[in-house]
Amino acid sequence: MTEIQYEYVKVADAVAEEIRTGRLPKGARLPNERDMGAQYGVAPGTVRRAVRELRDRGLVATLPNKGTFVV
Repeated sequence: MTEIQYEYVKVADAVAEEIRTGRLPKGARLPNERDMGAQYGVAPGTVRRAVRELRDRGLVATLPNKGTFVV
């Protein structure tokens, strides 16, 4: 049986893998919501939720008016 997974979790897992492998190094800025949405084929709201998930996992930090960065 296939495990059902929310789209935002799939996006968060994909970004987490990029961080783990070093493709997104510490200090790297994540693309904006619209660009990430286009990259992963999801809506900006899904990206917003994925970024929240990544913050909850302690992988990124968001600085107001600056962006979201790998920590």
